[in-house]
Amino acid sequence: MNKIKNYSMLWLIPLMLVMMIAGCDDRLGIVYPPAGNAPTVISTVPVNAATNVALNQQIAATFSEVMNSATLTTATFTLMQGTTLVPGTVTYSGTTATFSPTSNLTASTLYTATVKIGAKDLDGNGLADNYVWSFTTGTTSTNYTVALSSNPTAGGTTSGSGTFNSGSSVTVTATPNSGYIFTNWTENGTEVSTNASYTFTIIGNRTLVANFETGSSYTVSLSSNPTAGGTTSGSGTFNSGSSVTVTATPNSGYTFTNWTENGTEVSTNASYTFTIIGNRILAANFASGGIIIDLGTASTFGGFGGSAGHTNQGIFTVINGNIGTTAASTLVTGFHDTGGNVFTETTLNIGTVNGVIYSAPPAPGTAEKFAIAQQALIDATTAFNYLAGLPGGPDPGAGELGGLVLAPGTYTSGSGTFDITSGDLTLDAQNDPNAVWVFQMAQTLTVGLAGQPRSIILINGANANNVYWQVGSAATINGAGGGTMVGTIIAYSGVTFSTAGVVALTTLNGRALSLNASVTMVNTVVNVP
Repeated sequence: MNKIKNYSMLWLIPLMLVMMIAGCDDRLGIVYPPAGNAPTVISTVPVNAATNVALNQQIAATFSEVMNSATLTTATFTLMQGTTLVPGTVTYSGTTATFSPTSNLTASTLYTATVKIGAKDLDGNGLADNYVWSFTTGTTSTNYTVALSSNPTAGGTTSGSGTFNSGSSVTVTATPNSGYIFTNWTENGTEVSTNASYTFTIIGNRTLVANFETGSSYTVSLSSNPTAGGTTSGSGTFNSGSSVTVTATPNSGYTFTNWTENGTEVSTNASYTFTIIGNRILAANFASGGIIIDLGTASTFGGFGGSAGHTNQGIFTVINGNIGTTAASTLVTGFHDTGGNVFTETTLNIGTVNGVIYSAPPAPGTAEKFAIAQQALIDATTAFNYLAGLPGGPDPGAGELGGLVLAPGTYTSGSGTFDITSGDLTLDAQNDPNAVWVFQMAQTLTVGLAGQPRSIILINGANANNVYWQVGSAATINGAGGGTMVGTIIAYSGVTFSTAGVVALTTLNGRALSLNASVTMVNTVVNVP
């Protein structure tokens, strides 16, 4: 009975064979080779037994079908020089794998390239056998050309053509002519770059076309706000895509704040660069207060007579501040100060100093007061030089300032002298409390005529503390008496107010500082701001 059972199972054997052939043996755990044919190498670069191969040659193998790129590495694609493995990298594109040596090959040398059976197609089929070929290098590298052209020819120029070794990095550049803009580089009708400067690696001869098109022209208009605040440059007509730089230059007494466009800030840099994309109106904005004059310790002095002394004539002189000189106290005449110190007063020459009189000994001058006077002279000299060194400004009245209304800024006498004789001078701060005026003159300052005192009038927030007179020689203020002078006068060779015997009061809302000569006041009231 057992024998009958054993024989009865023989009919299963043919069925199992059919299932195996049909590939239906997964449950049995049997693994069979992948379906399809093994891939082959159908061509190589260089070809087998090639000679005079370039030293910078890249080695390539083209397959009969698409391969699994993950299986193409330096382990499955190798290059040998004798028994030495040549270092490099492997890349794969289409059906071609390329081995790129890390450095140039050695001249006049036999090399062997191998694609191994580990290189597989997408079905997992590997090469049936290793594919091996060899070649011999030449003595020099192969050179390739880069040819350039422009389309249209009138659109611009190109540079970067020439002959280069394989593997070289080459940069080509397109420069549009006026009225054109660069669009792209094309090769055989295909766009390869939209950058005017294009860098690529030489792998063969190449012809590139730089394409240009006409560009629309747009205008850039500039303005200054306020006009007196400064100047601007950079306006004009430009092609679309042009890089344009505009510049703002503040006038003396102003600082640049920002560029605005339609009320919107676009830059806080005085030099602003942008790309033209349409018509543009830019406003350069300025604020006054750009000049900072530091008087140092001289700021407390209503009068300072340099190294020559300080004199008063009359009984109505009042100095609301300090006065001083580096000279001996004997050269200060007609004054007394709040400390009870009297400097050569007479019944006809009495001047009140609501502050301290600083001078060298003898008493009431002291060494300490002399030291303070010395520092004040140093600080006044520094301020004088700073004012003289500021960039010059206009001469609005050809030397005559009488009758003018002046905005903040620096004003420079073309003739070397400034006069305020034909009328009063008005200084308009334009509601800016920081507005500054600087008047530069190489020679003299004269205010008023005989019987015609002149004044300076401050309006719209102008401040006497922000008005400066840099006088290269001497200043004469209302020689016939009367009138109101405003600002800090720093004169190289002395300052004189009114004339002996004149009773009419002359007022200075400011300071009278002389560097090398005396200051003389006749019935003068000085208010230090």
